[in-house]
Amino acid sequence: MKTILYSFIECPLGALLIARTEKGLCWVGSPGESAEELQRKYPAAQLSQDDVALTPYRKELESYFTGESRSFQLPVDAKGTVFQEKVWAALAEIPYGETWSYSDIATAIQNPSAVRAVGAAIGANPAMIVIPCHRVIGKNGKLTGFRGGLPLKRFLLDLELIDQKGADDHV
Repeated sequence: MKTILYSFIECPLGALLIARTEKGLCWVGSPGESAEELQRKYPAAQLSQDDVALTPYRKELESYFTGESRSFQLPVDAKGTVFQEKVWAALAEIPYGETWSYSDIATAIQNPSAVRAVGAAIGANPAMIVIPCHRVIGKNGKLTGFRGGLPLKRFLLDLELIDQKGADDHV
């Protein structure tokens, strides 16, 4: 049985559960969610709270939230289908401070007709923030769905000083 270690980090919109396997960060939860969210994602895993083991990840996220860091260096262990992992790799290529549309991601993975599938893969991203799915917006510049909620997405984009055209009337 796989063991997943987890801890919590405070972000401006509430506590986020973060978790890691022996290979790296495997989960960043939604604000205010409990370990039940993690258990649903990994039903066969044994969960164990270990604040010390997650300290390096908490420090990286805290540094990002305060604007001291623009990237993440620690390993990520995001498992999904081949298609999902291809989408997540494309997300990782979006530079800090930029946004791409779902169709930009579909084009980047050389499957321009897979816009809906790209959206589903982005929604399944287990390591949001670190794999920056918050940088994906609608082609019209509007904020779109985000597992962590649109207030967190807006906070992250504002943190990266991204001007969101028309975002106020869409949230």
